Amino acid sequence: MLKEFKAFAMRGNVLDMAVGVILGAAFGKIVASFVEDVMMPPLGRLLGHVDFSNLFLSLSGKSYESLAAAKAAGAATLNYGLFLNTIINFLIVAFAVFLLVRQVNRWTVKPAAPAEPATRECPECLMSIPVKARRCGHCSATLGG
Repeated sequence: MLKEFKAFAMRGNVLDMAVGVILGAAFGKIVASFVEDVMMPPLGRLLGHVDFSNLFLSLSGKSYESLAAAKAAGAATLNYGLFLNTIINFLIVAFAVFLLVRQVNRWTVKPAAPAEPATRECPECLMSIPVKARRCGHCSATLGG
């Protein structure tokens, strides 16, 4: 059983998937940092100095200075700012994956060469005959080359 598991785990597609998951997790952290540290501060400033990660709605009815203060008090909160950050993270990752797949498809998918015709017309009876035929099967005309 151990030998079977080792053979399964060492197959190429399983290793490729493991590498993809690890790289995907690292890429996710880079994108999260990009959104939180690079994109959101200027966007928040453009929208009136808003910190999206600190946008929340207290469900307990009390008001709190920040999300951290509400969490410290144990209040139930609706964290729509964090949700907006997550949506932006997703859109960036989806766009990056789209660009990657598009580029890989350009590298790997070659347009098919047009196939040579398999038949031609007999000059005597105008019936369709194989390209390599030397005599027409319909009218018995002798064909050149």
